[in-house]
Amino acid sequence: MTAHEYPAAPSSASAPSSVPAPSSVPAPASVPAPASVPAPASVPAPASVPAPASVPVPAPVPPPAGSPEAAPQRPGRDRYFDLLRSLALVRVVVYHLFGWAWLTILFPSMGVMFALAGSLMARSLERPAPSVIRGRIRRLLPPLWAFSAVLLTLMFAGGWNPAKDPDLGGTWGVVELFDYLVPVGAPPYPWSLGSDSGLLESTWAEQAVGPLWYLRAYLWFVVASPLLLWALRRVPWATLLAPLALTAVLGTGLVTIPGETGNAVTDFAVYGGCWVLGLAHQEGVLRRIPRYAAVSCSTLLMAFGLWWASGHQGPEGWDLNDIPLAQATWSLGFVAILLQYSPSWPELPGRLARWDRLVTLSNNRAVTIYLWHNMLIMATGPLIDRAYDLPFMQNDRAVAALDSTYTFWMFVLVWPLIGLAILVFGWIEDIAAKRGPRLWPNGKKRGRPRARQV
Repeated sequence: MTAHEYPAAPSSASAPSSVPAPSSVPAPASVPAPASVPAPASVPAPASVPAPASVPVPAPVPPPAGSPEAAPQRPGRDRYFDLLRSLALVRVVVYHLFGWAWLTILFPSMGVMFALAGSLMARSLERPAPSVIRGRIRRLLPPLWAFSAVLLTLMFAGGWNPAKDPDLGGTWGVVELFDYLVPVGAPPYPWSLGSDSGLLESTWAEQAVGPLWYLRAYLWFVVASPLLLWALRRVPWATLLAPLALTAVLGTGLVTIPGETGNAVTDFAVYGGCWVLGLAHQEGVLRRIPRYAAVSCSTLLMAFGLWWASGHQGPEGWDLNDIPLAQATWSLGFVAILLQYSPSWPELPGRLARWDRLVTLSNNRAVTIYLWHNMLIMATGPLIDRAYDLPFMQNDRAVAALDSTYTFWMFVLVWPLIGLAILVFGWIEDIAAKRGPRLWPNGKKRGRPRARQV
């Protein structure tokens, strides 16, 4: 705290030396007082009033140890980042539900999530790197273990035996189950389990395991972050563009890496630029670039991504998830603009404030929402199918109406199911972060009884 500065006392405040102290005896009558000088008989002597200039300025007293003023204040959450993360999660759920390819262009959620995670990782690396990496892994693994326990139980109950699965190579399939505990690679799963006429479609295991690729990529980015940050501080542009160059080599087919190893390397290359961009944002590298230059270069990069996608469309058309080079360039340019205009909100402004609790909840349960959302989307199907047995649905018109709005009702039902998953499994994220477990951490402050006054 800066000490207050007191201005020096003005010189007119001190007693004038040319005027003698008045006596208590009145002036003799024979000596007339000059007309222009008032009689000072009624003026009290100012000798007893100390001059303000001589008053010493008290030195600021430091706050006692342990007081709130003495403790260094930790930087608060950036609500702009929290809002972007919430939007990314919603976009992921909507995309996996409706499958609209244009959503990958409207908001490249995975690139945004990796960039935000990279920025937070760079801030954490102000502490020793080994402890930061251990902390990040500790927060990631317990929610994964809970998800894996449920998923493996369902797959084993459905008759899957990884040791006898011909697609996994016998014993090696059992060894790969370790990826359900620590996502260093792609976990095994049966390509088909059950039947299409059963409660879930036969590909439910593949869809449930799908989101785990993000945890694998996140884990490798966390481990590589100290090296990436070291390189960024020495050769920033080379570090930022290296993942993009690797994506160009892989995305154009110059080099082909088969199997899940190729998928892992491709994911690391495609989203590595966004992660490094998050590191650069925290390091202040983006602030040294003029905004007009950053936006212009980002726009050109995004335009190239769309141009490349137009000539290399996959089975889903404009879905950038199937076009690595287009995904990398579009996501990198998009994220660069978001970070360039980053306002760093301490709280959500204006009308956005009404979404504050949902934004807080989704950020506190981001891992839970991401892990479980695909399984919960599939769980909406059997629930909606029960509606066909209702008495008022026993006509062709009602059945046709439900058929035409089936996906809409899946969208309506998935959010209560996500809320249920937060209640059942979300508290594990608190335990992993060494916090007290909370069922619904939406930021709402509980009322506390007032302390009794003595």
